[in-house]
Amino acid sequence: MEVVTYHTDDEAEPVDHVHLDQLAAGEEMSAQSFRIEPGAIVPEHSHHHEQVGYIIRGTVTFVADGEAIEVGPGDSYVLDSDEPHSAENRGTEEVFGLDIFSPPRVDPDWAE
Repeated sequence: MEVVTYHTDDEAEPVDHVHLDQLAAGEEMSAQSFRIEPGAIVPEHSHHHEQVGYIIRGTVTFVADGEAIEVGPGDSYVLDSDEPHSAENRGTEEVFGLDIFSPPRVDPDWAE
């Protein structure tokens, strides 16, 4: 068993005011935490990983297939592999959540 503890000191900031932290990873999936400050935008992107997420605090607006979808505390979501999407914190509260990727996303380009 491996335990990975979340620390804000380990976060990367690949986009201004967007903080990501690589968490535990296994052979079939990996976990990552994220914090998105008010007003921050994650530009449209896609990846070959299926992405399942859960919002712990705040509300994030995803744009997928031209549709804006608000996801708030207690909501979970799924983004298909290679599905283009962006995310924005349009609120006044920081968004904090967790993403799970399959296959594992152990070497994301933002970690460089």
